[in-house]
Amino acid sequence: MSKTPSTLNRDIEFLFEIGCMRFIQRTWRQFLNPDFENLSEHTLRVAWIAMTIAKHEAVTDLGKIVKMALMHDLSESRSVDVHYVSRQFTDRHEKEALIDTIADTALREEIFAICEEYEKRESIEAKIVKDADNLDVDFELREQAVRGFQLESDWKSMRQKVAETKLFTKTAKKMWDELQAANPNAWHINSTNRLNSGDWKK
Repeated sequence: MSKTPSTLNRDIEFLFEIGCMRFIQRTWRQFLNPDFENLSEHTLRVAWIAMTIAKHEAVTDLGKIVKMALMHDLSESRSVDVHYVSRQFTDRHEKEALIDTIADTALREEIFAICEEYEKRESIEAKIVKDADNLDVDFELREQAVRGFQLESDWKSMRQKVAETKLFTKTAKKMWDELQAANPNAWHINSTNRLNSGDWKK
């Protein structure tokens, strides 16, 4: 990695690139092109899922969890996302992409160290963030299912295998089980609203 001192110009370039992550589509849109979340949206929910898992697992360093979640797919700004078919035919050079993305920025050393830790999957924080990364797929599939998109049922056996072999924490495994019958509309149906608390109740 470059040891060149950071300049604000390089940091500003990096932050513009971060902004462009909202234009990077997750490539499984190729499967009938539904309205799947983009890379920025995926990253945001991974951070929230990871924080939730961490609290249930009594992991207290939420700051580290959030930083790792925000950085976990940073290399995809340049190496792009691939789905489970294209991965068989693609060589993405993710480490090189990450190094080039953060070169000469103020955050380069911290980002590189956290991303290295994440990829090793040895620390509890890395395991939690990877669990969150996997679970976000199932949140997305559940949302798409209630919109009539059948990929959730087509992928049922594959996602079951992920749950059984790729999830690290007890909380993530339990969350996956409960997600299978979860209603993505429950948050507003069961919240304080006009029907149960407002003028429609009268």
